Amino acid sequence: MVDHLANTEINSQRIAAVESCFGASGQPLALPGRVLLGEGILTKECRKKPKPRIFFLFNDILVYGSIIINKRKYNSQHIIPLEDVTLETLPDTLQMKNRWMIKTSKKSFVVSAASLTERKEWISHLEECIRHLLSKTGRQPCREPAAPWIPDRATDICMRCTHTKFSALTRRHHCRKCGFVVCADCSRHRFLMPRLSPKPLRVCSLCYRQLLAQEEKGAGDGGGQQPLRAAQGYEPSSDDSDRSDEDKAEQWPADAEFYSSEVSWSSFHS
Repeated sequence: MVDHLANTEINSQRIAAVESCFGASGQPLALPGRVLLGEGILTKECRKKPKPRIFFLFNDILVYGSIIINKRKYNSQHIIPLEDVTLETLPDTLQMKNRWMIKTSKKSFVVSAASLTERKEWISHLEECIRHLLSKTGRQPCREPAAPWIPDRATDICMRCTHTKFSALTRRHHCRKCGFVVCADCSRHRFLMPRLSPKPLRVCSLCYRQLLAQEEKGAGDGGGQQPLRAAQGYEPSSDDSDRSDEDKAEQWPADAEFYSSEVSWSSFHS
């Protein structure tokens, strides 16, 4: 069915409509063979609080963004190659139900659907697209997904030293390796993790020691890999900001507001 719809006018119109909603802030989405399979609003667990996000499932990518005016204007476009995606079903919490995690090598995050049926439909469609892509390309599923960030509200104290209390003056930070919420003293280091970013990222003291040990072991084994540069004496900068992913667009390779909208998953071609 995907092959049949790939070059149809209706598919082109639907993709053009999505591009129009993102406007100049979004990247072009129309490519030969790309098909828009469905869309829906999911609740994404963000750093500060859960927020509704619009998601579009294509046969090769997953696109999501912030909702300005539903069906008319979106921004903060994120494009995730499905070849890099693995999924994990999660248990309900008091705040969020019908949850699952979208895991990739660069970023992992939790979303929830309006109902159990909707979650099953999303996961089913995603897994089918992922299986088809991996079979087509011969690639293996992502084996080392990025750690999801623990939400700020999950703890009032540093998750490493366990004695620093957060307040209006004592900021929360996130380790880019483990995703823990940590204080400034426990996250003074930066480490270059090329899989996540071309620049050194903030890491907690424990992950820093573990990364250093891995680097030294790799050098001792003569693996021939380029050594990772570690940086002590962390100095905050605009490149290592602790702003949430909602405050700036995320770049992917080119090749409490809970769910309240009536818009749900819909398959265009069912």
